[in-house]
Amino acid sequence: MLRPARTSPPAGDRAVFRGAALPWLFLLPTLLILAVFIYLPALRTLRLAAYHANVILGTERFVGLENFASLLQSPAYQQVALQTLIFTVLTVSLGLLLALGLAWLASRPIRGARLYRLLLIYPYALSPAIAGTLWLFLFNPEIGVVNQLLGAAFHVRPRWLDDPFLAFALVTVAAIWKGLAYNIVFYLASIQNLPGDVMEAAQIDGATPAQTFWKVAFPLLTPITFFLVFTNLVSALFDSFALTDILTKGGPFYGNAGITTFLVYRLYEDGFVNFKTGAAAAQAALMLALVGFLSWMQFRTGEKRVHYGS
Repeated sequence: MLRPARTSPPAGDRAVFRGAALPWLFLLPTLLILAVFIYLPALRTLRLAAYHANVILGTERFVGLENFASLLQSPAYQQVALQTLIFTVLTVSLGLLLALGLAWLASRPIRGARLYRLLLIYPYALSPAIAGTLWLFLFNPEIGVVNQLLGAAFHVRPRWLDDPFLAFALVTVAAIWKGLAYNIVFYLASIQNLPGDVMEAAQIDGATPAQTFWKVAFPLLTPITFFLVFTNLVSALFDSFALTDILTKGGPFYGNAGITTFLVYRLYEDGFVNFKTGAAAAQAALMLALVGFLSWMQFRTGEKRVHYGS
């Protein structure tokens, strides 16, 4: 009796290993690095959140959930949380709207378009520390270029870093500017890949440029917008540290805390300035829970309103 010949699966379908241990052996270096630098520190942080610890004296005292209760009942921490919420909403909403508008304009077929796109994308190459230093020099009350121009034109020299509301606005605008290039890159690539026949059909049907953008182009851009909303939320929560540290050091003081002291900067102050290690670990755990909640909300509700073309 003839047996059918055994055929191997196509090369691109799946990888075949000669044992169950071999794939894990290949993954072992990555898993070790993740364990040493991410998973173990995260577990130690969660454990430390249940202790009053002093890293200088090397002492620990178990307090359970006391660190979390003290944080949530603290007027200063409540103000910091509110400031972070306002800062996040402003940077994400205004940043995405501005990036979308600039990307739409940069995608138009005009002379010198490549140069304009390069200039728009260039800030992405700057580190947050360098970006913060540039803004610090630009808005220095005494020698800053902005105050020199305002003084010459309107005879005013605002104290950008001393006034609470001006300082908050300055950090917010700087964060929007720093993240603008990242958003423009994704929006510009998405706009250039919009189906041309759909856009032409809208123009033939008599749609105005505004109608073409909002009724045709924008629904097709919802997948990338969905992605950018989440990445910008995480960036506003964590990547604002360098700008805040260089521009204002969390100040000036207003109410119960510094007006530009956001959650990540408060964590740094408690952990590395005031050496309240347990409180800092509790804040890290709360921020981890916040990011997890945002991720759940995005994938739970956001995808229902996202249009994916065929």
